[in-house]
Order: sequence, then structure tokens, then C-alpha cells
Amino acid sequence: MNLSSLRQTVWGSVPDRDWASGSWQLKNRVRTLAALEACFPLTADERRGVAAAETAGGFEWGITPYYLALIDPADPRDPVRQQCVPSASESHVHPHDLVDPLGEDPKMPVPGLVHRYPDRVLLLLTDRCTVYCRFCPRRRLVGTEERQLREDELDAIVDYLRRTPAVREVIVSGGDPLVAGDRFLERVLTRLRAIPSIELLRIHTRMPVVCPQRITPSLARVLKKVQPLYVVTHFNHPYELSIEAKTACAVLADHGIPLANQSVLLAGVNTDPVILEALSRELLKVRVRPYYLHQGDLANGTEHFRTPLAAAVELVGALRGRLGGLGIPALIVDLPGGKGKVELCPDPVIERHGREVTFRAPLGGTARYVEPIATDLSCSTAAAVSERFRISREPAESPAIETLVPLRGAKA
Repeated sequence: MNLSSLRQTVWGSVPDRDWASGSWQLKNRVRTLAALEACFPLTADERRGVAAAETAGGFEWGITPYYLALIDPADPRDPVRQQCVPSASESHVHPHDLVDPLGEDPKMPVPGLVHRYPDRVLLLLTDRCTVYCRFCPRRRLVGTEERQLREDELDAIVDYLRRTPAVREVIVSGGDPLVAGDRFLERVLTRLRAIPSIELLRIHTRMPVVCPQRITPSLARVLKKVQPLYVVTHFNHPYELSIEAKTACAVLADHGIPLANQSVLLAGVNTDPVILEALSRELLKVRVRPYYLHQGDLANGTEHFRTPLAAAVELVGALRGRLGGLGIPALIVDLPGGKGKVELCPDPVIERHGREVTFRAPLGGTARYVEPIATDLSCSTAAAVSERFRISREPAESPAIETLVPLRGAKA
């Protein structure tokens, strides 16, 4: 996907050197109705959406020139346009919509740190994004103050992690953590890496999608210093994989940083197996592993994006037999209230008769599998592995959080 005519018609006077700068893209985000209408004619629905977003209770909006330039100005249902331009549908809040759909606030032992799972935490480094996605499940927090963690807040997080050795993985998110500068990011990641119990770091970012100019060799060197570290991107449509986006992914991969992608099923954007297949194939070509395909969360004002569960299962099922296993993401529902993630899969079992199981085959027809008569599943090394690698033999439970501290600036 190449940049549309908007690059020349709206930003033609901008030197290529500035256009290729992540800081220029951030400083020149489109954030007013007049600036957006200078790019293409808006629909009445979009005008109402922008007006609602600019009210006191509206969800922040802002779009980098680069991401806007991916839009086909003649198509009001362009997949990029739907993801970043506010619509009036966002004002429709349904009884089942939730302010905190993933139940994060009650699992926050210190400001900026969510501890839902025993072995991993979510560090909300900033509430700022370069582009505010209209399907965002964290809209109660994101864009409220456009700030990043203070040093004293980071101190409290590091102290909590040192006192909680069960945590082995830190997912750095936000907002978008790569909005932070290289020096601050390096300081944060270095402090996390110095905690003995932390084995793995992850950065969840949409920067390669909406502002690939931010992905520089300098940034990649910072990330390489604190390996093992994974970068999880968020491409939702193959049209987002421009030359610039592919280059950004290559910069990270060439520095030895593993890349995975999580997408969200968005009605009218990527709810077709042809689009999902193309997305997976293009991701694999740039060394990004399709990882998760999320069902839309029950966030306020996002029902128009959500896909019926049965349709979502069919969409993923249609990829079987067409793509290798590396290209098929897990279809995930992040349960409301912070109850954890579950995977939805098409049921390939047609019937069972005793030990015989009949499957629907992805390449057509059926196939029979015979269960073993008896199998000894005990392993002689299980106890030793549990002790050596600190793997609990007990089922996972959400950690008990005694002190609940919501993020400062959260919208009620």
C-alpha cells in the first residue's frame, strides 16, 4: 500500500526529511475539524463524531499526517479512515458497555501497574498516543492528560516488582510507550531488566502502523540492550503495511528483536477472510508473527465495531487450510471484569463413538482418529522442572491486590 494523493495535495510542501521524522509527525497531528476537512470531505456522521470528541466527556482524537495519507479520500468506508476518524456512533453507549471493560482499575496495586495474572504485569507508561484509535478499550485513561509516568511513580512500580518475585514478565504499554523518547525509555527498560525475577520484557505499540518514522536504528539499539524483549505491533488491515511500515518492521527485526502482531476484529474493516489472509501473509513477509485476533471489548461507544462471536469463529476457521499455522492468529476474547483471556476455535469434531472421533478436515471431507486405550501421562522430571524453573504446579489465580490505586486522571 502506497501513500494516497494526500501526501502531495495536503503536505506537498513538507520536505521529505521532515516527513520522515517521527517528532515532526507527532507535532503535526491533525487535531481540528478544519484541518481534517482540508484533507477530504467529511460525512455528516464524521462531523458529529468530531464535535462529540471535542466535548468535555469525549474521547480524545488526533491523527498523524502519515496515517491520514494512507486513506483513499474518495472512500468514506476506507479501513484506515474508520479506525482514526471519530464517528457519531461513538456517542451511543449501550447498557452492557463498560468504562473499564477489562477490569484493570481494581487490579492496580500502584499507579500505572496492572497485575491481573500471577506471572506478568502491564505497565502503563503513558496515556499518550500518536493516533487515538476509535475502538480503544482504554479510552477512560488514554489521552486524558497526555503525560508519562513520573520518576516517583516509576520508583513505586520497581519497588512493587522487587517485592513480588512471582512476576516474571512486564508488558510495557499505555497509551503507546514509544511516544516516550529514547533516553527515558532506556532508563525505564534498564531498571526493569535489573530486577532479578523479571525474565521477559514486552512492548506493545502501534507506532510501526501509525508513525513508522519513530522506529529508528537508535531506538532499535535501545531495545536490543535489554533483550530478551519482544515487540508486539497492531496492524489491522493489509493496507496499513506501507513501504514505510515494512521498513520499520525490518529495522527492529534486523536488530534481532522478535515481532508479533495482535489485531482487533473490526466490523467493516477486516471482517472478511480475504482481508485477514492478506494481512497474515504480508505480516509474515516482514517477519511479524500473527499472534492474537481480538474480539472487540465491551468499551463504551464501540459496539458498531464489534463482530458477532459466531461470525468471528467462522472467519478464523476459513483461514485453516489456506494458511500455514504460523499465519493463523488465536481468536481471543478478553473477558469483561478482568477474568482473563479465552480462545475461540471452530469445533472440528463432528461426532464421537467410543474411542473413535470423526473430524471435519480443513482440506475437505472427514477423517477418523482413534483415541489410545490407556496412556500414562506422568513424567518423572515434572517435580524437578517445577523446582528448577520456578513453575508452580497449582492452577493460575489472579493475585490478591490489597491496595487499589486507580490511575490519576481516569475518567469516571
